[in-house]
Amino acid sequence: MADSKNVIHLTDASFDAEVLKSSVPVLVDFWAPWCGPCRAIAPVVGEIADTYAGRLKVGKINVDEDTRVASTHNITAIPTLLIIKNGQVVDQIVGAVAKAKLIEKLERHL
Repeated sequence: MADSKNVIHLTDASFDAEVLKSSVPVLVDFWAPWCGPCRAIAPVVGEIADTYAGRLKVGKINVDEDTRVASTHNITAIPTLLIIKNGQVVDQIVGAVAKAKLIEKLERHL
């Protein structure tokens, strides 16, 4: 999977520092390698990371490898994208959505 250099690989261990303590809003992509819709939305997530670099942090967390954060945020379906601002979840997108819909939701929080 060709990710953007602006997409951070998140883990249970790095989540608090990278996401909850971030000075800018964070888009977190909860995904797994076997998930078709996750693979389908990955290029869109990468494009958003590049477009909003500096204004938005973008990270991906593999729910098979790092289960604590997914459990804490009640992630029951993937892909789930959370928008987290000042340590709080401010929006959630479940499923592979169109880039325009994702950008529309993000713009509200930037």
